This record gives sequence, C-alpha cells and structure tokens, in this order.
Amino acid sequence: MKSNFLLIFGLVLTVFGCKEMTLQVKKEAVKEKQIAEEFVFKVLDSAVLKEGKLFRVDSFPSQFVVPRTVDVWVPKSYSKDSTYAVLYMNDGQNLFDSTTTWNKQEWKVDETLSRLIQQDSVKNTIVVSVHSIPEFRHSDYFPQKPLEQLPSTAYDSVVVMAKNNDVSKTEFVSNSDNYLKFLVEEVKPQIDAQFSTKTGVEHTVIAGSSMGGLISWYAVTEYPRIFGGAICMSTHWPGAMPFEGNPLPEAYFSYLETKLPSLETHKFYFDYGDKTLDALYPPFATRVDAVFKEAGFTEDNFKNMFFKGTDHSEVSWQKRLHIPLKFTL
Repeated sequence: MKSNFLLIFGLVLTVFGCKEMTLQVKKEAVKEKQIAEEFVFKVLDSAVLKEGKLFRVDSFPSQFVVPRTVDVWVPKSYSKDSTYAVLYMNDGQNLFDSTTTWNKQEWKVDETLSRLIQQDSVKNTIVVSVHSIPEFRHSDYFPQKPLEQLPSTAYDSVVVMAKNNDVSKTEFVSNSDNYLKFLVEEVKPQIDAQFSTKTGVEHTVIAGSSMGGLISWYAVTEYPRIFGGAICMSTHWPGAMPFEGNPLPEAYFSYLETKLPSLETHKFYFDYGDKTLDALYPPFATRVDAVFKEAGFTEDNFKNMFFKGTDHSEVSWQKRLHIPLKFTL
C-alpha cells in the first residue's frame, strides 16, 4: 500500500514538474517572440564591410525619441563563448559603408577595429551604431543642462543668433536628456540581452564627432556608472553657428567643472584640426585642457590632440580613429 502511494505521489510530482517546465519553456518562447517582433537585430547582408558582420533594427522603438535605425557590428571572431566591450557610436549611418552615406565617406570602423583587435591593441569589442535623423540631430545631441542653465540674457542672445541665421528657435530646445535615456534605458538592455557583452562601466565607451562629440562627453557626465570613456573628435564647442559673445562654450566648460566623474575610472579623448569647420576649434583648446587638468586628469586619462592640416570630415576621422580606440579600449 505504501509503495503504491509513493508511486502515485511520484507520478503526480512528475506530471506537475513537467507542466511547470512546459510553462517555463512557453514563457521563454513568448519572451523571445516579443524581442523578435520589436527589437531583434538581424544580419544586414547588403552591408559592404571589410570584416565582421552588421546586425540591424530598422526602426528601434522608443518612448523618448523618434525611432531610428540602430546597427550592431561584431568582429569576424565574434563568439557567444566570449564576452565583448561595447563601443556606442553616434551618427551611426556614417561608420561602415560609404556606398550608403550622403558624401560617400565613412569612418572605416570595421577596418580599424578589426586590425586593432587582431593586434591585441584593444579589447574584443562590438560597436553599437545609432543612426541620427537630420531634423532632430541638433536637439538630440545638444547638451541639455548647460543650455537650460544659461541666464535668460545669454539664452536670448543664442535665439537672436538663430533668427539672424534663419535657424529655427526650436533647434535650441535640447532633447539630449531623452536621447541619453533612449541609449541607456532602451538600447543598452537589448544589446546586453542579445549579444555577449561585458556590462561594466570600464568596458563601455561612447563616441562621436562634431555635435556627436558634445553628446559623448555629456553622456559620460550624466551616466558615469554606465559609460567609462568618451571619444570626442572635432568637438563642436561653439554649439551652433559662431557669433560674437557666444555663451555656449563657457556654459559647457562651467558644467564640466562641476560634473566630471572620477578620474580613476573614466577617460576622455578630444581632438581637433584646423581646416573647414575644424578651424573654429583651436581657440578652445587651452580652456579644455585647463578644465581637465584642474580636476586632476593626466595624460593617462585625458587627451586633447591637435592634428594640423586636417578638416571636418569622415576621411580625417578615419585616419586617426586608431588613437582614441587604443586609448579608451
């Protein structure tokens, strides 16, 4: 009798155990289906790459910004059995494939990063390239808190400049705090869920050029527990069209003086040339240096490099991209 009871009890446990396991499998299947429907990154076979693979979500859903394309590049050696540092890059449409860019130029990120990985000059790294949308690029990338902290007279001078240059006043209503929420709260969780990543701050870097340089240093100061490094190439310190008495650069520097994160765990890379739009940037170099040196940063965690004779273009950035990659990764 006792043995029959135990047998029946065991069968009951087995049935319920199998049912519980089946429900768990279904739950995971639903979860995967939800990701597949909204966020799954699919291989982009049409991408013209030197090495590696490109995965894409054409219109990444967001409650913070207008949905846009997000790509993920992985090196040819990518394996789920390893883990990878993550480089988030702004203006992602200009990074890999010159056949699809507006000016037929690219950063050649896949070529440069593949070479550095093979040489063991950087960590094994994947790249998250977040495309920009022309009509929202300025508001997405313009550091919001420095703008909002301007005195009313200074803010008014920016608006007057905008009107004099036929620029809409709305371009100076920054949405960058929401853009950063998009990166941190929406994009990053999907990257960490779908790819084999190192999630620590020391393995997470953000990069961009021009306005993309502004949003990169702003991202590190706003989210120092997420981003451990910023690559800011040809940073557009004027913030807008240059004009006499422009209060924006000093607003950035004042903000940085109070918001720089720990120099022991963060790195900042800046650079600039002296041709085309880059000709505007050399006058700001001394002030940039002073802000970081006053905070105790040294050549081990801060660089502000001048490249004489270089202009404001993807061709210039691709030629020196290896320098900040080796410094931050």
